[in-house]
Amino acid sequence: MAAIAQAQDRKAFAEIFRHFAPRVKAFLMKSGADESLAEECMQDVMATLWRKAHMYDPSRASVGTWIFTIARNRKIDLLRRYARPEPEDLPWGPESEPDQADVIALQQDTTRLAEAIGNLPEKQRDLIHRAYFGDLTHAEIAAETGLPLGTIKSRIRLALERLRHSMS
Repeated sequence: MAAIAQAQDRKAFAEIFRHFAPRVKAFLMKSGADESLAEECMQDVMATLWRKAHMYDPSRASVGTWIFTIARNRKIDLLRRYARPEPEDLPWGPESEPDQADVIALQQDTTRLAEAIGNLPEKQRDLIHRAYFGDLTHAEIAAETGLPLGTIKSRIRLALERLRHSMS
């Protein structure tokens, strides 16, 4: 690994490749990858080893552990990539017009929600606005207002309960 990292030694890489490539492929196939995915992943792992050999730290792991960790992570990345829909699988074109009854119901719900928020006590309403419309975390709200985090959480929980009750 040192020869690859320091001088990009092709002979050293060939030795590591001959030793680890079949083992990595077998490891990937045993862990559920089909042969083509295992082959692609193994090639990617070996290319990564060549490009990032300088990042290997012998004090943290053996060469084998480092390589198999890269292999496991690459397999996970590839599986995630294949699980995503391809752009041609995504629906394109104009969306269908929503049903007018749905539009009216949504408008009515929005009006009811605005009224319900308006009926909250000011302290709760302020926290709801900060959390949901200001997109702040509870910790950020606590820092801005100077209130204890527990108070923030309690008031938001009470406000949400009141909103649920008002909307049902």
